[in-house]
Amino acid sequence: MSDRISSFVIPRFYQTAIALGSNLGDSAETLEKALQTLDHIPEIRVKRRSSWYKTAPIGPAQPDYLNACALLEVQLTPYQLLQTLLNVENQFGRVRQERWGPRTLDLDLILFEDFILETPDLQVPHPRMSERAFVLVPLAEIAPHWIDPISGKTIAELLEQVERSGAVT
Repeated sequence: MSDRISSFVIPRFYQTAIALGSNLGDSAETLEKALQTLDHIPEIRVKRRSSWYKTAPIGPAQPDYLNACALLEVQLTPYQLLQTLLNVENQFGRVRQERWGPRTLDLDLILFEDFILETPDLQVPHPRMSERAFVLVPLAEIAPHWIDPISGKTIAELLEQVERSGAVT
């Protein structure tokens, strides 16, 4: 085998989890099309998605959300994935006017392997993941044994610690 061939390395795929949400327009269609859009990006493979969950909003008065989580394999850095998620949100008409306000599409990077990142632009795991049933319920459906690298607890264990009555399929 030549040195050139033997030194070739196939880029690694990283396991990631994202949360999806929408409460403006046809939310189910938006979430489905957002996943399709992500799956058509060469560096991203959508491996699994949860059921859709209807949840009460956090923040100002607004319609209920439709939420889900998805597991992705990506050949991107966490920062590249974040930028890709923001670009997809923009493609679906996301406008950022007020914190926790209504939105056509919200895509959050929840977990990236067992990485812990804390920068002004990106925190992984998502800093409020362990407090939010609208993230933990769908994530536990598809990745109950994934270990949160900060607490050392599985997603299923984190879910046991939050009120989940507001997240219904």
